[in-house]
Amino acid sequence: MEVYAFIQEVRELLKSTFAGIDAWFDADPVLRGFRPGAGGWTIDQILEHISLTNHFLLILIDKGATKAQRQAGTMDLAELLASYRPQQDKLTEVGLHRSFPWIRPEHMEPKGARSNDEVRLLLNAQLERCLTTLDALPNGEGILAKTTMSVNSLGKIDVYEYLMFLAQHGKRHLMQMRKNEAEFMSKSA
Repeated sequence: MEVYAFIQEVRELLKSTFAGIDAWFDADPVLRGFRPGAGGWTIDQILEHISLTNHFLLILIDKGATKAQRQAGTMDLAELLASYRPQQDKLTEVGLHRSFPWIRPEHMEPKGARSNDEVRLLLNAQLERCLTTLDALPNGEGILAKTTMSVNSLGKIDVYEYLMFLAQHGKRHLMQMRKNEAEFMSKSA
């Protein structure tokens, strides 16, 4: 896949995923507070978790973007772009709830430290940071910096792949929130 098409795909997935996440803030508070029978997180907790995970991913993305911009003038970008192949299959799996075992770090677990309004504002700001990063790396420079991602055995991934990972993580939790809603509706019927 050409890098420019991948950048556009990442941009569109970020926008659609964050729009889907944002819509949950307008859902009935009773639904958002419902805890699934298996003891999973409530929708409000999932929303907070997404914002926490994004926070830590964006630290790595920002560092990678800075490094990529520094290296852009020192490497033959055209040659590297000619053989560029993002790990789309593994990244797509990240967006599927329960597609593989995933042990999250404790610091990404929701603690209820922020109000829903604060989490919503934070998520909106995080989307803007993601889009700003893409705008700052429009010519494929994002492939010049790689950071290790252990989830789903991704290994070293570039800035664009990290942004795709962030969007797919959100998409994964959109599926989880829909499952919560389905269980809530079946118990309310």
